[in-house]
Amino acid sequence: MTDTPAARPVQSNTPPADPAPPATPPPGTAPPPAAADPLRRSRTSALWIGVIVFAAVLVLLLIFILQNTQPVLISYLGATGEVPLAVAMLLATAAGILLTAAAGSLRIRQLRRRLPRRRGH
Repeated sequence: MTDTPAARPVQSNTPPADPAPPATPPPGTAPPPAAADPLRRSRTSALWIGVIVFAAVLVLLLIFILQNTQPVLISYLGATGEVPLAVAMLLATAAGILLTAAAGSLRIRQLRRRLPRRRGH
């Protein structure tokens, strides 16, 4: 068999075409709508996850309360009384959360006052 021009494959000097790159918006423009991804996260899905976590915490809290029902003597600023242990611990936790939230809120307010106000927003 002889190597004739008709028998040889045609070679091209141009490289093979690359597939089209993904379309990306130019910098500074809004991203395309998320309609392409029907399973994207949304506020409703975040709310649903929050409800599930909240329900799990409530179940754990109920178990804690049911297992700690023995009465304890509490004295605070001259007032004295008996309450279940779980209630006393939950009241102390709630007071701690409120103090932390108050301190954090004051700090956030302080930082917001220090930021320069932007016009038009």
